[in-house]
Amino acid sequence: MVSAMPGSRFMDIDGLAMHYRDEGQGEPLVMLHGNPSWSYYYRGLIDAMAGGYRCVAPDHIGMGLSDKPADERYEYTLSRRVSDLEAFLEKLGLVKDITLVLHDWGGMIGMAWASRRPERVRRLVILNTAAFPLPGGKFLPWQLKLGRDSMLGTLLIRGFNAFAVGATRLCVTKKPMSRETAAAYVAPYDSWANRIATLRFVQDIPLVPGDNAYPVVQAVAEGLHRFTDAPMLICWGMKDFVFDASFLAEWVRRFPSAETHRFPEAGHYVLEDEGPAISGLVKDFLARHPPGKKS
Repeated sequence: MVSAMPGSRFMDIDGLAMHYRDEGQGEPLVMLHGNPSWSYYYRGLIDAMAGGYRCVAPDHIGMGLSDKPADERYEYTLSRRVSDLEAFLEKLGLVKDITLVLHDWGGMIGMAWASRRPERVRRLVILNTAAFPLPGGKFLPWQLKLGRDSMLGTLLIRGFNAFAVGATRLCVTKKPMSRETAAAYVAPYDSWANRIATLRFVQDIPLVPGDNAYPVVQAVAEGLHRFTDAPMLICWGMKDFVFDASFLAEWVRRFPSAETHRFPEAGHYVLEDEGPAISGLVKDFLARHPPGKKS
């Protein structure tokens, strides 16, 4: 298991330990990761921003250094993730001028929470994610379909850690991930039991109205117009084979005033491929949109 990082803390969420990083002082930047990553994904952005902002990056239950309970102890659903996030932010007393930094599943979780508390959100930073159903004409990639709907996928993900290991190879495109970095990404998922969330996240992907998470996704999508006045920065890896150009086009359609930066050679782990450039863009974006200033 990878050891705790600078700023590591733990919070009790319904009897489970949620790990999070909390570094710096100032306006809160709440950074939400996806699957199969964890708060480690944001390490470079935290280092870049902690001098002027409070950087808070939780590990969802079952991910990273957080507890990894069995199904009998925890309901691995989108709705539960949103409730966890709300409890987490309430306990930290983060109630205003929040900037959400969202990647992968973090986008859906973060925007579902934001839909409950829109008055608390100051800015949005969007990194290869979604807060709406699959765009028209888009199909789930076969790799995710296999994991979502088959016993073979279950065996590969929980038995061989194929999802986390595969991500270290397929989600970066500019250059291969270093051995040390790849090892850190997969370290929390070191057994069948500890890979439960990486599988449950895949199984919870909402595709049709009958899926468990679909009503949440639909409701969030229908309420996104409430954030059209919130300053938004979009940084997008164009070689992402999951959150591809069709997802970016949907964000731009819904938020035509967003500041959008496309990275042609970057993949899904866009912060791994373009971390320094994105950190600079985020720092500039935040400075140009301080609290109290109308966008």
